[in-house]
Amino acid sequence: MTMLLLLLYTSFLLALLGLSFHRTHLMLILICVEGMMLTLYLTTTTFISSLNIPMIAILPILLLAMSACEASTGLALLVATSRTHGVDHMKSFSLLKC
Repeated sequence: MTMLLLLLYTSFLLALLGLSFHRTHLMLILICVEGMMLTLYLTTTTFISSLNIPMIAILPILLLAMSACEASTGLALLVATSRTHGVDHMKSFSLLKC
């Protein structure tokens, strides 16, 4: 159990480091955020299966639903910005122009 949690923590940390260091494209940011959400889903599923508490068994399903909503919103933003700006480079975006 400890080795599994160590792997989940390191995968979350790698996704977080990827998010902080590779912010060149919007698609890379979305992939890193999705990796973080899937790691959180696996971590909550592991904790709930080890605790055997039926009251909080709905939490991984809610987290997965929120992850799907986040992914669809991110892809909609990706399509909208690539149509208006032509590229998905983060350096070409300016919040003051919007």
